[in-house]
Amino acid sequence: MTDRETSRLIAWSNELRGAHARLRAALEIARTAAQDDVESLSATSDLLLYCRGFCAALDEHHRGEDRALFPAIEAEHPELAPVLRKLEQDHSMIDFLLSSLNAAVEQRASAEEVDRHLEGVNAIMESHFAYEERQLLKVLDTLALRDDPRTVLGSL
Repeated sequence: MTDRETSRLIAWSNELRGAHARLRAALEIARTAAQDDVESLSATSDLLLYCRGFCAALDEHHRGEDRALFPAIEAEHPELAPVLRKLEQDHSMIDFLLSSLNAAVEQRASAEEVDRHLEGVNAIMESHFAYEERQLLKVLDTLALRDDPRTVLGSL
């Protein structure tokens, strides 16, 4: 295996960590916008923009994992099927939470209520990311997946 092939294979674990870091940062921006709204007692366009942007980015990330990353892992490591089903189940739960957050934003709920939704998403997302990284980073170091990381892990 050449150095270029090795670095490309190892990059999947780095790509996942990087995607998670960017999603954490996007959530923090949305939470800051919600906290700013609590202080001003009004829903701002920034809050709407950041919450919708975060929801879209996290949804895109999970859809890419379900569509491309997890099947590639399962093809090379069928023993990880139960882990992948758990992660897919988490994706479904997070999707429900994002739908609830989006509904609150659409209905121009109070900033406090939006922040409660964001806190719930944050708690589940952090637990999910930690589990995913514990279970998959070593596998991702050697995964032979040739897709574009932005297609697989999201464009954020």
